[in-house]
Amino acid sequence: MSRTTLRILLAATLAGLSACSGNVPSLDSLFSSKEEAPIESRSPEAIFGDARTNQKEGNHKTAAFLYDEVERLYPYSDVAKDSMLLSAVSSYEAKEYDKAILSAERFIGFYPSDDQTDYARYIVAQSYYEQIVDVGRDQGMTVQARQALDELIARHPESKYVKDAQLKRDTTVDQLAGKEMTVGRYYLKNGQYIGAINRFQTVARDYDTTSHVEEALHRLVEANLALGLVNEAKSSAAVLGHNYPGSPWYEASYALLTGENLTGGLSQDAWYKRMYRQVILGNWL
Repeated sequence: MSRTTLRILLAATLAGLSACSGNVPSLDSLFSSKEEAPIESRSPEAIFGDARTNQKEGNHKTAAFLYDEVERLYPYSDVAKDSMLLSAVSSYEAKEYDKAILSAERFIGFYPSDDQTDYARYIVAQSYYEQIVDVGRDQGMTVQARQALDELIARHPESKYVKDAQLKRDTTVDQLAGKEMTVGRYYLKNGQYIGAINRFQTVARDYDTTSHVEEALHRLVEANLALGLVNEAKSSAAVLGHNYPGSPWYEASYALLTGENLTGGLSQDAWYKRMYRQVILGNWL
């Protein structure tokens, strides 16, 4: 039924009702609601305002869509730049991390020297960081997060986001070290000692500021002893004793190499210093 036909039928109905009651709505009032104007006909400021309202109300997907529409329809408007960044923010809040990364990276590409570029880089890093999974799974997102955090720290050392970025970077490094340890332990358990040594050496060399390095050095003692590489085992134990003399991992290494607890035989201090001189410094006294 067409809109014109509907109006005629309603007019006839209202005419019949008017004889019975004086409180009958007018024909114009029934058609007073208008359909919302197409988004293409709206001003960039109006669309931007709706996006901001949706963002504040927690409708992040809708907000991101509207910000994108501002940029699409009015790329040279005064609100286009802010829309690009706020689209990234809204997508991040909606947990649409891939879209957040794309929008933030577009902002960086268009405005590399803008005052808010550090924020855009922070959104990129955060979006990768939020996708980090446990150490038993692929750590691709952890690598990406670390790289993004490194870039933020290096390019914007004075940014207010750097402190948080540094803390998160430490977490990513510890996570990557944890992955190496997980694989290394698996190799060690299954007698794949060369593979285990490679993993533990990576931790000791590349992640020496993490909480995993002490165990990595001890596991190197274990793996090298299993291969009959006594000097290499002593080398790892000497480094462990020199840097972490009070560590329980050092006590375990000492027991493996001497067959004694630290309470018997040479004192802990004398033993690791002798090993350190012999193996690390090359002084065989």
